[in-house]
Amino acid sequence: MRVAGNVRVPGDKSITHRVLLLAALARGSSRIRGALTSLDARSTARILRQLGATVSPLRGGAVAQVDGHGRLRRPDRILDCGNSGTTTRLTLGVLAGHDFAATLTGDRSLRRRPMRRVTTPLGAMGARFTEHNGDGLPLTIHGGPLEPLRYQLPVSSAQIKSALLLAGIAGNVEVSLREPQGCSRDHTERLLRAFGYDLTENDGWITSKPTGRIEPFTIDVPGDPSSAAFLVGAALLAESGSLRISGVGLNPTRTGFLEVLARMGGLVHIENLSDQFGEPVGDLVVQPASLGGTEVTAEEIPGLIDEIPLLAVVASRAAGITTFRQVGELRVKESDRLGLLTENLRAVGARAEVHGDDLLVEGGERPPAGAVRTAADHRLAMAFAVLGTVPGARVEIDDLACAAVSFPGFPETLSRLSAGGTW
Repeated sequence: MRVAGNVRVPGDKSITHRVLLLAALARGSSRIRGALTSLDARSTARILRQLGATVSPLRGGAVAQVDGHGRLRRPDRILDCGNSGTTTRLTLGVLAGHDFAATLTGDRSLRRRPMRRVTTPLGAMGARFTEHNGDGLPLTIHGGPLEPLRYQLPVSSAQIKSALLLAGIAGNVEVSLREPQGCSRDHTERLLRAFGYDLTENDGWITSKPTGRIEPFTIDVPGDPSSAAFLVGAALLAESGSLRISGVGLNPTRTGFLEVLARMGGLVHIENLSDQFGEPVGDLVVQPASLGGTEVTAEEIPGLIDEIPLLAVVASRAAGITTFRQVGELRVKESDRLGLLTENLRAVGARAEVHGDDLLVEGGERPPAGAVRTAADHRLAMAFAVLGTVPGARVEIDDLACAAVSFPGFPETLSRLSAGGTW
């Protein structure tokens, strides 16, 4: 495949969730340009409407308007979070500081995902919970006045960290947090600083003090680097050409995958760098490259956890062995992502093994061929679709439509990469 042209990816998923929630907590109208229109983002918008905010439909190319009332209101029915773990956990954090009860549920996949890693520290702050399905959804939260929190997270997780920081904002109390390894994405911290909240870091602890105020705002959401990663991978595996991906968010807690690819020999150039609402933004320019294996350390994993499926399929085309250390967290994503990733790599003829919590992938030159089972996991579907662009590949994916969870229009975008032009 030859790649060419200039492409834009959908708005950043993490930032879209967070600015929708913050806009709902502001008193007045906020405008969000470039918001992601995926199923996950729509789950957050839908729930905020049930909680009293007015949120315009999320449509591609349209400016989303959110009219908040300063506080959320008691819902009159169960809040359905769809497939979105981010919606669930961040909403739990916000609801912890509201004096009413609300029940959250989701689809079959989401109902299996662990929630005590969030509800336990929220409980220490004063929120109460009624479990209806053990450590999962549905779950009822009883919010109210909160106490300050000092807490070391059991795993490095932006969702848990953000839920607790948002609880501190909603409850007007101080929160101090420490992650066990690495630094997960810091979009929440950057946004809160922009609203005047005092966030400091000392000896690995992040402390947020309730010094700010959420006011109505206007923001341009940058392109999602996790979505861009799949197009970067496709360009690196191409036979020739050059691809520009414009307006991508380049938050350093989100670009660990670029550092790994650089070690593998896939240099990606950054151009037109700017800063928007505390977030660095720029263009990625990618050309095909010969790749070699590398080791991804445990400390790097929090900064590229969502890109591991893409990195693993790229590693299956690189010379040598690539090792991903301590990736057990993948077992509790939208699917058992670690198990399915390994199973599917083998199904298409690659060599992959799991040793404890480590994943090892050996590269090869034989064109990938076989059937891929996604379990409706969007990142697995997109990763193996990228592998399917390798010359001679015959990769059959059982559900590529699930890519719409984070990247609406992904199949069409991928198929157009070889056509060139701008879109």
